[in-house]
Amino acid sequence: MKAFPFFPLCLRPVRHLQIPAVLLRAATLELAILAGHLLLYPAGLVPERREPDPAPAPGPNPQLPTPGADRPPAVLLHGFVDNRSVFVLLRRSLARHGWRHLECLNYSPLTCDIRTAAELLGRHIEEICARTGRSEVDIVGHSLGGLIARYYVQCLGGDHRVRTLVTLGTPHSGTSVAPLASAHPIVRQMRPGSAVIEELRMPAPGCRTRFVSFWSDLDQLMVPVETACIDHPDLIAQNVQVSGIGHLALPVHPAVAAGIRQALESSQPATGTSGAVSVA
Repeated sequence: MKAFPFFPLCLRPVRHLQIPAVLLRAATLELAILAGHLLLYPAGLVPERREPDPAPAPGPNPQLPTPGADRPPAVLLHGFVDNRSVFVLLRRSLARHGWRHLECLNYSPLTCDIRTAAELLGRHIEEICARTGRSEVDIVGHSLGGLIARYYVQCLGGDHRVRTLVTLGTPHSGTSVAPLASAHPIVRQMRPGSAVIEELRMPAPGCRTRFVSFWSDLDQLMVPVETACIDHPDLIAQNVQVSGIGHLALPVHPAVAAGIRQALESSQPATGTSGAVSVA
């Protein structure tokens, strides 16, 4: 409204009425996603079965590369008290668009330390690289999963293994939501000013990983919502604003999935660039 100081008074209430409607749609979508996710959650408790790569199909030109064969393995890492079932739709979207190596990792819901989880992630990635014969992977992390992956990249030398890290609703600067949840040690590590958050503020010269952070203006678990942005002078980072959906919808919504695919296919985003995805 500041850009239009003489906007007709009779129209201003109409514009204000749109805000609750957007919130209502986002809340309804969050509830629907939560209900669906609760149905899938038990299946996600079991680690996924890792199948060998399919042999190339015989044909007249066997020397031609398989579409997507040159892409690094994509590792999907879930958030707090969640599991790999949150990525059912995203995994399907990536596979449909040519990704061959897809890994959904579970970490224990009893995990109490981001540093320990990051070390475990590093061992998983070493195993994936050895099994696939690749030297690098890409990671997509939702919420806490993105913070674990960032700690691995930035503090444990993971930038030598991670080409691109995409985070979805990750509290990079810490979140102040639900103070009572601080009874859990890992929630305390996600608070502003925690030792982990301060470690991530430290200089990271020469970090080679590309970061793409998706943040939503309606994310009720990120307080403030901008905490899901990456703001670090040494990191190659791009922040992408998502409008019209909440926290649970970030790994599910097809528009965000399209943005993730674009981020993983892109080569070098400029430091400090930003973008936007509207799903309203």
